[in-house]
Amino acid sequence: MLPVRLPGRRLLLQDSGWYKMKHSYRFYLQLGFTLLVCAFLIVPVIMSVMAGITENYFRGITSGMTLRWVVEVWDLYADTIFLSILISIACLICTIVLGVPAAYVLSKRQGRVARMIEELLTLPIAIPGLAIALALIITFGGFRDFRSSWLFILVGHVLYTLPFMMRSVLAVMSSADFKSLEEGAASLGAGFWRRFFDIVIPNCRSGIVAGALMVVTLSMGEFNITWMLHTPESKTLPVGLADSYASMRLEIGSAYTIVFLLMIIPLLIGLQRYGQPRSIISKPVEENIITNTGKS
Repeated sequence: MLPVRLPGRRLLLQDSGWYKMKHSYRFYLQLGFTLLVCAFLIVPVIMSVMAGITENYFRGITSGMTLRWVVEVWDLYADTIFLSILISIACLICTIVLGVPAAYVLSKRQGRVARMIEELLTLPIAIPGLAIALALIITFGGFRDFRSSWLFILVGHVLYTLPFMMRSVLAVMSSADFKSLEEGAASLGAGFWRRFFDIVIPNCRSGIVAGALMVVTLSMGEFNITWMLHTPESKTLPVGLADSYASMRLEIGSAYTIVFLLMIIPLLIGLQRYGQPRSIISKPVEENIITNTGKS
């Protein structure tokens, strides 16, 4: 038999090659634009870091490389770094204690009142940080000891970061049938607190981790609220960074930026990795209940 020729095959191959070439051209165009945007954002950071490890910024790398500016920043501003760590950890504890139960209640109470409360709790996100700080000063400014302590800054940070923790946990709670899990655990004799700590908390772990990373990152880098609430004895890391750029050599300010990046970048990497709340791993309800509460 003679081979049968398909006249449309060559045309189909030509169209396929043209489509691949067009697709490849579009891909490299998008890649080039993305790299350009990344360079626009990253190059200034690299320049600032290089300024912090050179002897003289105006002479450039030819003046020599050094870490003495970083050491000087540590000598001058170590207290601001430790205070920022203290406030961020305290802020994390407060947001977990307040945000997780609030998200639990809002997930169980579906209605207009619950939605109104949720919007009120997330209102600080829409309000400028300076306005929040001013409201706190007007409200609590008369308490002199409280006004001059770092606890005053902590209150502002909790108000600002609480919605992020609550939203993160609420997203996980809304994606699972906690009602069935709790009813099953109750039928096995588990009380409210045991159901909360053995059923709700373990299944919300991904949301809590995502919210915790976000809270610590925001608290560590928060400037607007802290700038209004701080005193000379309660400077945090961002305030010290602004102070170093305003009153010190450019090299010291840039070295302070290096210290700030060393603290923030690991948090950002963790936020990128764990920042998306994951849905609960699907298991039979009976298996989940038995695992967390035990058979009666």
